[in-house]
Amino acid sequence: MARPRIAFVTPGTFPLPSQNSSSVERVVEKLVPLLVPRIEPCIYGRSSRALGSKGKLSGSAVERFPAANKGLYLKRVGRALQRFQPELTQVENRPRYVLRLRRLAPTGKIWLNLHSSTFIRKGVISGAELERSFRAADRVIVNSEYLREDAAARVPACAHKIRVVYPGVDTERFLSQYTLDGARRRMQLRSERGWAGRSVVLFMGRLLSIKGVHHLLQLMPRLIEEHPSVLLVIVGGAFYGSRRTTAYVSELHRLGRKMKGYVQFVPYVPYGEVPGWFLGADVAVVPSGKREAFGLVNVEAMACGLPVVATRAGGMKEIIEDGVTGYLVDPDHVVPEMRARLLELLRDDRLRHEMGLRSRERVEQHFTWQHSAARWLELFDEAQLEAGMRDKY
Repeated sequence: MARPRIAFVTPGTFPLPSQNSSSVERVVEKLVPLLVPRIEPCIYGRSSRALGSKGKLSGSAVERFPAANKGLYLKRVGRALQRFQPELTQVENRPRYVLRLRRLAPTGKIWLNLHSSTFIRKGVISGAELERSFRAADRVIVNSEYLREDAAARVPACAHKIRVVYPGVDTERFLSQYTLDGARRRMQLRSERGWAGRSVVLFMGRLLSIKGVHHLLQLMPRLIEEHPSVLLVIVGGAFYGSRRTTAYVSELHRLGRKMKGYVQFVPYVPYGEVPGWFLGADVAVVPSGKREAFGLVNVEAMACGLPVVATRAGGMKEIIEDGVTGYLVDPDHVVPEMRARLLELLRDDRLRHEMGLRSRERVEQHFTWQHSAARWLELFDEAQLEAGMRDKY
């Protein structure tokens, strides 16, 4: 029996595979190959000098097009879709693309997969256009219950179409520090980085004000007084795969220079190096604002056996069990609450150990890419069954 052909249309922002892409491409790269036994997928994305116009990604076909001009990119993707004739096209994180592709294939099945609230916000897309996009989609997939509620509130008429598929983490690449191999690698990394004897608090992500990095620098002076071995390591830049800077980043560095020896900035690192940074740390911090839909860094840190201290915001409430795998703090009182929770964890090795173990267990039980693939296929089967019932009656 032939496998159903499924197309995955990325925004064309980064090529795939890529060490420097955003979480959108990362989710596609990790999820789609796990669907291959059941479907025949083709991924459409941006071209690059290092990658051919056509390729393979763990059994999935990949077609790439220049994406400097988004209109032309989508036109070329549309032509490719007409050749491929998929039974379903999934558009990644771009509601407007759904409208364009719907015009090309009036009767084809189209799903919209939202990775954040960025492209459904006012100022980015009008309420009327967003509603047209949702109506044109047969399903709207989101990565958290928080984003499901947000999307449903924006387009109540399409709330029944929205389903949740949590992203995951590769637990083989993100080793737990509580395994023999993980402990050995952790010791090596800490020695190489000069972290021996330090209590390492790690932030990993883009340096944007909505990510709340400034809160960490504000809480550090008192935390240093209370726990002098603390070291805050900030890994990331303002842009994916780039060392370009911004006024916000410059201000962060200015504040950090006042705490020399206690704050370390590490420029954006390729994704292949991310596991090692979590593995060498003691606690992960995610002080994001209220719009964080999910935050892959949470599950990546937890996979490495780290407790996570994050804001009680967005989808993070669905990932972190407060008091079990880490702590959630009030987003309106980040500085005092996060400082207190960090001090508690840094002073108590046993508590940190127990929470780290629970973190890894929670990831293995709920947040692997295998879980993501199983849920996606469940929704696909559900849609197939619904279509069959409609055809019958």
